[in-house]
Amino acid sequence: MKKLVVDKKYNSKKLNKFLQDKLPNLSNNLFYKTLRKKDIKINGKRVNENILVFENDEIEVYIADSLLENKIALEIVYEDENILVIDKPAGIEVTGSQSLTTLIHKQYTTCEFLPMPCHRLDRNTTGLILFAKNQEALDFLLDKFKNHEIEKHYLALVYGVPKQKSQTLTAYLFKDSKKSIAYISDEPKKGYSKIITSYTVLEKNPNGTCLLDVEIKTGKTHQIRAHLAHIGLPIVGDGKYGNYEINKRLGYKTQELRSYILKFNFKTDSGILDYLNGKKIKSRAI
Repeated sequence: MKKLVVDKKYNSKKLNKFLQDKLPNLSNNLFYKTLRKKDIKINGKRVNENILVFENDEIEVYIADSLLENKIALEIVYEDENILVIDKPAGIEVTGSQSLTTLIHKQYTTCEFLPMPCHRLDRNTTGLILFAKNQEALDFLLDKFKNHEIEKHYLALVYGVPKQKSQTLTAYLFKDSKKSIAYISDEPKKGYSKIITSYTVLEKNPNGTCLLDVEIKTGKTHQIRAHLAHIGLPIVGDGKYGNYEINKRLGYKTQELRSYILKFNFKTDSGILDYLNGKKIKSRAI
């Protein structure tokens, strides 16, 4: 049995939206089957309809844990005594219930220190996630990310072809937490944070798409997806910032965005991680 409390973000949202966000492996079929069996309670009362939920509602879901467990096999790209680099698939959060971190902890149960992520990717963005395998490494890596001493490159398949082969863009981003969406402005505005996004065209395709190498100098939520859409280069398959008709025509259902390079460019003391300086870890392409 899972017991959950509805947070403000899901106030007045449908029950299935809340549960499927909190329980990533809860399929539509399993959700409605559970409803029909009246195996979901809201504030102690059994329900059999996909009703609205409200902030602070207590929800109990009577589903066997085995049906909600991730069946994802971890793809380890690199590992040593201090760090672990995983190739994250789409459809799973980095942290939280039934997350990538949860899966890793289940496989490293004998370790004194459970590997911890040093950065994040969106649920449907694939690619490299760096984990620390001890507290000293974690402290160093969090500091290195903060000081931009770890270079991250992404592959983005976008619709459209930019006029310039390579460009560094500056704009301003506002994250609306209630709607879980980012807005971009070319001019400074109150509440907006400065963002810097660089891209280089790697490949042009006959269907009107092109593949970009993207590097972000600032790490804001949805930065790449929102910024590229803002300049008329929506990521193919992106349901939030992309173009529905184009996604449908091309047959993509999730965003074609992938973290594929991590490069360590340490400029300050790196202690036990000094051996990583200058190292580049690369994964497969989109």
